[in-house]
Amino acid sequence: MSVTEKDVRYMAGLARLQLSEEEVKSFSQDMNKILGYMDRLEELDTSDVKPLEHVIELDSRLRPDKAEEPVSHEDALKNAPDADSDYFRVPKVIEYIKYYA
Repeated sequence: MSVTEKDVRYMAGLARLQLSEEEVKSFSQDMNKILGYMDRLEELDTSDVKPLEHVIELDSRLRPDKAEEPVSHEDALKNAPDADSDYFRVPKVIEYIKYYA
């Protein structure tokens, strides 16, 4: 299978990209090189290779999942950049619009 310049233009259109003729030619060549490399990989015998989730062995160092005391209201507000007596103050991000039926 090979990627033609027509295919590159089609994919660019789907991605809403505007490519020059030079870029179309370059991408077409690059994609064909990638597909050629994938064909070479298909030739490898991988029957003795176990499927992996990760390339390297990972040792998950997670803390035990145990319930702890919750953070007090005062402690939570202590580190807030701006707080009222009971609430965090944050910049307004949504304007309230009142709709009338």
